[in-house]
Amino acid sequence: MSLQLPENGQDTRPNNNWRVSICHSLAEIDASAWDKLGNNSYPFTRHAFLYGLEKHGCLEPFGWQSAHCVVHDGDDLIAALPCYIKTNSYGELVFDHAWAQAYQRSGMDYYPKLVTAIPYTPATGDRFLINAEKVSDGEDQLKLRLYCCQAAIQFCETHHFSSWHILFSQKVILDSLKQHNILLRCDIQFHWQNNHYANFDDFLATLSSRKRKNIRKERQATSQHGFELAMQSGEELTEQEWGKVYELYASIYNRKHGTPTLTPEFFQHLGQTLAPQVLVGSARNEGKIVAASLFYRSDTHLYGRVWGCEQFANNLHFECCYYQGIDYCIEHGLTHFDPGAQGEHKLSRGFLPTKTWSGHWISHDEFRDAIANFLKQENQHINNYQTELMQHSPYRNDPLAGP
Repeated sequence: MSLQLPENGQDTRPNNNWRVSICHSLAEIDASAWDKLGNNSYPFTRHAFLYGLEKHGCLEPFGWQSAHCVVHDGDDLIAALPCYIKTNSYGELVFDHAWAQAYQRSGMDYYPKLVTAIPYTPATGDRFLINAEKVSDGEDQLKLRLYCCQAAIQFCETHHFSSWHILFSQKVILDSLKQHNILLRCDIQFHWQNNHYANFDDFLATLSSRKRKNIRKERQATSQHGFELAMQSGEELTEQEWGKVYELYASIYNRKHGTPTLTPEFFQHLGQTLAPQVLVGSARNEGKIVAASLFYRSDTHLYGRVWGCEQFANNLHFECCYYQGIDYCIEHGLTHFDPGAQGEHKLSRGFLPTKTWSGHWISHDEFRDAIANFLKQENQHINNYQTELMQHSPYRNDPLAGP
């Protein structure tokens, strides 16, 4: 589906050969051309990850319909904006249910809406994917982002969508879009930063005595259960072991009477197409996996995503989801560890409160003003919350200042 821009406003193209269109399936896009866009080491915008979700039944059953904005210069793909038409807010991890209810009370439809996001993945990264070899000038890249922004807004206006949401993007990118009435919203996650630690004990030395002793106690308790602990890359697991990792993940949903959003076929796909960017931290009993945590990595970051276990043991969750990840970052020189959304319990284990950002375009003028006022108050609350959390930092000194 092609879009003719600009319908309103000024054309931002520095190159008249640029053309923008909407792609409803990544099967239509050559994987090698797509993977030249953006940061290729960031796993969640790789063609294999996004198309894997689509191909293996993880999207439309839960209200995600692909509508990616893509830009070509002649025959060359030069930019993309991963987008989905949403009929609910499931799997976004930026909660706007109160906004939807307010629309409903006013007799208007909040759904469908357009979302630029990685489904079920609250990991900050670039959402405006640009081929830097084809468009290397910084000003041209900004114009290209604004061009994609225009396209997304026009798509919403053409289809009478209530809003467009850009989730878990960098603040500096969202700031550059303010001329298009993009409202900024922040939240808190808990992230770990590698301060050039030589080993895990070097990291522990930066913590207060009480926190340090507690972590050592937790790791010792796990080791006493006799589990074999390992962090393995995706290609090291057999097809049967990937099946077991899925089974453990799905068991969390089954115990809570929910439906797993990821499918067994998607897990097998990860092991075949994204290794070694996919990692599994596991605990084995007599060689068989009884607990597992799924990780992804870039050149600089480790991302913890899902977890499951069938054999309960005290502190096993902390070992598989946090401590193995910290060990891996130190060993492989990764600078940051993002273990996933929420969780104040992460603070005492060395993960500090870190702001995440989203941007929101609201079609209705009065609702946009009301939401802007709400966000002003909410953002102040988040600032206060972060300040309060930092007063309970587990570190003896500023962790960025060194041991």
